[in-house]
Amino acid sequence: MNMASHEGHASHAGEHADHVDHTGHENLFRRRFWVSLLLSIPVLLYTPMLQMWLGFAMPDFVFSQWIGPLFAVIVFAYGGIPFIQMAVPEIRNRQPGMMMLISLAISVSFVYSLAAQFVNLGEGFFWELVTLIDIMLLGHWIEMRSVRQASGALDALAKLMPDTAEHIGPDGGVHTMPVSALKAGDLVLVRPGASVPADGIVVDGESDVNESMITGESMPVKKSINSKVIGGTINGNGSLRVRVSATGEQTALAGIMRLVREAQQSKSRTQILADRAAGWLFYLALGVALLAAILWTLAIGFDLFTLQRVVAVLVIACPHALGLAVPLVVAISTTSAAQNGILVRNRLALEAAREIDVVIFDKTGTLTKGEQGVVGIKALNDSMESHALALTAAVEADSEHIIARALRQAAQERNLKLLPVSDFEAIKGRGVRARHNGKDVWVGGPRLLEMLNMKPDAQIAEFATVAGQKGQTVVYLVANEQVMAAFALADVIRPESHQAVSKLREMGVQVAMLTGDSKEVAKAVADELGIDLFFAEVLPEHKDQKVIELQKQGKRVAMVGDGVNDAPALVRADVGIAIGSGTDIAVESAGIILVRSNPLDVVKIFKLSRASYNKMIQNLIWASGYNIVALPLAAGALAWAGVLLSPAVGALLMSLSTIIVAINAQLLRRVSLS
Repeated sequence: MNMASHEGHASHAGEHADHVDHTGHENLFRRRFWVSLLLSIPVLLYTPMLQMWLGFAMPDFVFSQWIGPLFAVIVFAYGGIPFIQMAVPEIRNRQPGMMMLISLAISVSFVYSLAAQFVNLGEGFFWELVTLIDIMLLGHWIEMRSVRQASGALDALAKLMPDTAEHIGPDGGVHTMPVSALKAGDLVLVRPGASVPADGIVVDGESDVNESMITGESMPVKKSINSKVIGGTINGNGSLRVRVSATGEQTALAGIMRLVREAQQSKSRTQILADRAAGWLFYLALGVALLAAILWTLAIGFDLFTLQRVVAVLVIACPHALGLAVPLVVAISTTSAAQNGILVRNRLALEAAREIDVVIFDKTGTLTKGEQGVVGIKALNDSMESHALALTAAVEADSEHIIARALRQAAQERNLKLLPVSDFEAIKGRGVRARHNGKDVWVGGPRLLEMLNMKPDAQIAEFATVAGQKGQTVVYLVANEQVMAAFALADVIRPESHQAVSKLREMGVQVAMLTGDSKEVAKAVADELGIDLFFAEVLPEHKDQKVIELQKQGKRVAMVGDGVNDAPALVRADVGIAIGSGTDIAVESAGIILVRSNPLDVVKIFKLSRASYNKMIQNLIWASGYNIVALPLAAGALAWAGVLLSPAVGALLMSLSTIIVAINAQLLRRVSLS
């Protein structure tokens, strides 16, 4: 059971918080450990057994026999009582867990040792008691330190937001004000190298902004007028004037922090299993102790040896590593996800991702960019392609049509210089016309050729036919009274989509595609990406039915969509993954949210899910392995061979198990998600 949850309810701490202060707990346990360790030294020095083993003697004086018990009582009160206080909620709820296991161990040890001091029960367990408490405190210190380090990304995110902003008043004057005083609609100045104080829209200026801490994108992002900026990102070399659109808890950064925090506090199925295991171990310890008492009583009678075996079982029954096994992996995996632009709203969704058989991608805006682009060019001869594109882009230079923008973008990507044109004219329903070198130049679709009574040559006609079969839009360039070239335009497939499909198939996951487009368009995209299964002409309200169809085949389905019109399908799927911009993170229908519109991040989800689950299982094996070995030995199962496990040695084994679990969880950071 997560130590954080117990500490949040601890009466000695006087706290009840939804968000646990791991730094405070770390300091608390560190201080109690060192104080208890120092107080334990007199107990160890005045233990006759240790003096005999190590061959030394301490000064003997009046009441010297009470030094060990006295300091042991202080250690119990200072370092042990807090564990008992944290067990109170478990007792009240009748749900035994980790704190009851710890409390059982130290309480039995304390009572038995105190009784042995006054009654003839042999030597008590005072030195075992203090070492057990010391090791428990050390283990909790290690846990709190590891959890704090794993949650450090939240602190780092919080520090991204500046304390002050440069506000631009109605008169154009600039003055400094607290970021907390900003409100939507305010105008702020973001100087070179400064942090953006809030989410907003650029109204003036150009610059490159480092958004890696939010989106995971390593390259700076170009920002100009009308570009969105995210609070907490770092401005480059240019000055920006930004109109604030969101502040405080409404910003993308605050939303990311909130989702990461919720994910770290949510429980997975494996974590619930660990909580239950702690309860089972409580009853197991009582059962083994009772069995040991019965068997040893039948064998040799109920004597001091039998009593010591029972006490030993109860003292070493608590595997602290079990409480550490899952929470550490949860904290590290959600932090790692956030650093890779993956926001986990529901831990169960991330855990379930490892079992997915089929991933359904919504086509538009997910596998494709959701915008028109030039996907093919055919000119009268190959040497004319660049000239034809440069001339076409020049003719379309003044048009805001999506096809015109696509043609200009294609020319820009090829670094082509636009040719001089004049007398631009839009011809409704046909295309556009302009003049170049004193001659008319036309750009338009098939209806333009009908108007001009022209036909393309055989090669261009064949190119147009094939493009049409794929559902692509064809635009022609007419110059010198002939069809000079044809351009095929379509929703451009993201370059990352090819890699995503390929890697998912390598991982044994089937890829499917869902779209409202025609079968021709869907087949063209599916063929290019190597997707065997696709659903075309599907209305938004029917998308969830396709998910159900696959689930009825016994398959576990993940749905990747934009979180708006795909909401029913995202909810219906076993794992819903919303894909969108860094500021669109509050998608209630999805368990996992991708900050970047990058299908490759879906591969990262599956890799992280499998890696984190493996770490959880490994840690649970290490933690439970301690009990498998320790309890029988403590009960005296190998007493015939002279092997008896004392509470102190058992505590050392438990500490080793705890350290191994902590180190193993940290190794999750080294898992490559690329």
